[in-house]
Amino acid sequence: MKVLANDGISNEGKLALEKAGYTVITDKVDQADLASYVNAENIEIVLVRSATTVRKEVIDACPGLKLIGRGGVGMDNIDVAYARENGRTVINTPASSSQSVAELVMGHLFAGARSLHHSFKNMESGDFSTLKKRYAKGTELRGKTLLIVGFGRIGQSLASYALGCGMHVKAVNLTPCTVDISLGEIQGIGEIKVPITATSDLQAVIGEADYISLHVPKQADGSAVIGAKEFELMKNGVALINAARGGVIDEDALLAAIASGKVAFAGLDVFENEPNPRKDLLNNDNIATTPHVGAATVEAQDRIGLELADLIVKQFGVQVPA
Repeated sequence: MKVLANDGISNEGKLALEKAGYTVITDKVDQADLASYVNAENIEIVLVRSATTVRKEVIDACPGLKLIGRGGVGMDNIDVAYARENGRTVINTPASSSQSVAELVMGHLFAGARSLHHSFKNMESGDFSTLKKRYAKGTELRGKTLLIVGFGRIGQSLASYALGCGMHVKAVNLTPCTVDISLGEIQGIGEIKVPITATSDLQAVIGEADYISLHVPKQADGSAVIGAKEFELMKNGVALINAARGGVIDEDALLAAIASGKVAFAGLDVFENEPNPRKDLLNNDNIATTPHVGAATVEAQDRIGLELADLIVKQFGVQVPA
């Protein structure tokens, strides 16, 4: 069977598939040419990340396509229900990138709290005395309250890091739940676990947060999870991180909240208009930006590639040459 990894796959994942007898193609095919390429090359498995979309028109145009795989968590770039209704298998790797995304969020939290995202750009001015005064009002994360909106694997991984830093953690989830968050093994004590109970009522807890991190999928109706109404309920000086999906924060409302002082800073890894985010977000001194790299660590990519390979082999078995 031929596999097109159109947005790439780790070398470990590629080798695992090839060892199992699959032909893996990593050539990048333009979105407009995807269906014709799949048909011409007899591709039966298409693997994507964030860049490539597999919509109804591609599914309809490719009768030989058997499996669509998403390396990562969200599958909003695939018409999942339609694909499954039409006999295609759809897989993703929700666990593989959790730690990497959580670590990026912690990086944004530390950077924002100490203005690292802004101060480094001004050091070359040489005016050390002025700069020291300007950036001498940082805050500590310890003792502050982090609200995690979306308490799945990534949210739970982030909770572990935040608790380890001495933060108070609150959580919101579509379905209320209590999760024991592991802080790891402590020598002489054993594994330490902290129970976190997530509520489904965002508005009831949003005003208690010093920091808010979003880990929810893009909403089916396109609406924002955080908009003007939610910003009004937040503390003054709150910080907001979005490493989930563009559009779950209303970007106009965010800029207004920053201008008013309601939001002290934001860290954005995702945007409504990717890969060309609006310039007033990128140029805002109180917003730190990264180019949708939450899962882009060497370790996560290796885990994603190997998990995709494992799922494919479990689905279709080892391919024995004819």
